[in-house]
Amino acid sequence: MGSKIKTLVVDDELYSRDELTHLLETYPSIQIIGEADSGETAILKALQLQPDVVFLDVEMPKINGMNAAKTLMELKKPPLIVFATAYPEFAVEAFRCSAIDYLLKPFDEKQLAEAVKRIEKHFDTTEEILNPDKIALIVDEKILLVKNANILYLESSEGKCTVVTLDNPYKVSNTLIGLEKRLDTKKFLRVHRSYIVNIDHIIEIEPWFNSTYNLLMRGGSKIPVSRTYVKDVRQLFQF
Repeated sequence: MGSKIKTLVVDDELYSRDELTHLLETYPSIQIIGEADSGETAILKALQLQPDVVFLDVEMPKINGMNAAKTLMELKKPPLIVFATAYPEFAVEAFRCSAIDYLLKPFDEKQLAEAVKRIEKHFDTTEEILNPDKIALIVDEKILLVKNANILYLESSEGKCTVVTLDNPYKVSNTLIGLEKRLDTKKFLRVHRSYIVNIDHIIEIEPWFNSTYNLLMRGGSKIPVSRTYVKDVRQLFQF
């Protein structure tokens, strides 16, 4: 692995925050760049520090962890989210927020190690595909090599990623963030926290509410452009 993984730890309880920070600092790949004691502070620090991953408590006053995560996922470069909480009942909702892991207090060092390994895998540059014309998709424990030119768009919903091609949609075990790292940025554009499109297959740009747009794709699909990415679309197509 190359550079360290910039990490923000968020918990309103000082003891829990200190414990998790201490445990994470034992991993050479992890760099703690900040701490926050509330959802509001977490959002502000994420904007300021641009962490790669946020360890996030759920039960916090005012803005709780779930709502903070939803806001973080709207950022132009959203961090990975790991929920760290004493409450197991929020797990389903957590993965709807595209969380990469869900840790329960008191922290189990083995589970934490597995979470860190999963995070490292996301940022491991050795996983990049050497052939720029194709990308490896994990489908039902098989590895399919799909031509990038045949991909219409990629979609993430409730923590599950779907790659839609000219021929078929594939529900893949890859994550949207992981695939984004391996796609040609000259051909693929993130237009929403849940969508990445192949610009060669955009047929029409349709103005929508609140100065946003819909992209009409080859094959008939309609992809929303969120306000966060409107500027990127306008700059790309110069309108």
